[in-house]
Amino acid sequence: MTATPLRSAIVGTGNISNAHAESIRAIGARLVGVTDHVRDAAEAFAERHGADAVYDDLATMLAEARPDVLHVCTPPGVHAGQAIAALDAGVHVVCEKPAALSLTELDDMVAASERNDRRLVVVFQQRTGTAAAHVKSLLASGALGRPLVATCQTLWYRDPAYFAVPWRGKWETEGGGPTLGHGIHQIDLLAWLLGDWTSVRGDLWRLARETNTEDVSTATVGFANGAVAQVITSAVSPREVSSIRIDTERATITVDHLYGHGHEHWRITPAPGIDEAEAAGWALPDAEEPSGHLPLLREAYAAFASGAELPSTASAPARSFEIVTAIYSSAAHDGAVVTPVSLREDTDRLASLESPVTERRPGS
Repeated sequence: MTATPLRSAIVGTGNISNAHAESIRAIGARLVGVTDHVRDAAEAFAERHGADAVYDDLATMLAEARPDVLHVCTPPGVHAGQAIAALDAGVHVVCEKPAALSLTELDDMVAASERNDRRLVVVFQQRTGTAAAHVKSLLASGALGRPLVATCQTLWYRDPAYFAVPWRGKWETEGGGPTLGHGIHQIDLLAWLLGDWTSVRGDLWRLARETNTEDVSTATVGFANGAVAQVITSAVSPREVSSIRIDTERATITVDHLYGHGHEHWRITPAPGIDEAEAAGWALPDAEEPSGHLPLLREAYAAFASGAELPSTASAPARSFEIVTAIYSSAAHDGAVVTPVSLREDTDRLASLESPVTERRPGS
């Protein structure tokens, strides 16, 4: 990567931080410090992943370990403060999703990255992988014609114990429900493939879980290229699947997976009448890399080291967050259509308003 490996640090040593530490090692960076509010957890994590040192708090770690990159792997309620502290200390930030509790907080994070000339990466690893890159290039080139209609499904299952974790299912600490915590991954991949959004109409539902937020959401999203998508997110679906389908003028693109995709999960079906030789040219490349933290962080670290702009897999941290926020905002305003302009008049939606959830039980 560079003659001198970049110095990395991690705040928060929960389960997802293992993927970060493994990627840091694979990239060839040096894990110089970790911190967690539970000291024993941090020490066990440091031993497992070969970190240089364990620190009692983030401020001490930033001052003493002097990392080049901070990985924020804590619950979302503290992301903004931790990321801004690191950016103001001259440190690049890789932040797990959701990046913040409101668009205002995310705007503050982006502003901190710009004023300090540091990079902010929000982890949306579904954008990565050779299959996704190939499909994006086909759409961008016009080879498949104009995108027309799409579906985006995140149908997952989380039992009641999942929502019993103290910070989950609360607007003030999680920022939202499964739409923000789960569905945002597929929404992000859909928007990465289709581009800028222009309208959202959404509803939030509480069907089976004891939570302050939703356990199901439904939405219609319009895109600047004219495509329209139906988006559903669920935390109560026993047969789990993450799925996107895009019907274009000349083909249907599908990806069906759960938490990560490779070539076997993607399919491009030509429309009737498309020449077989032309359709054969749409085939996925022979070389394969699945989606994941490693390809995302490898490209991000290359940009950190060179000073280059972030690649599309690691840029535009607000795009899918805007769509999710628009779903919540639409539900809060009785299903009103939300546009990018009207959304920016309601940027604190996730952190400030009462939960706009329609509860449905038997007989309701």
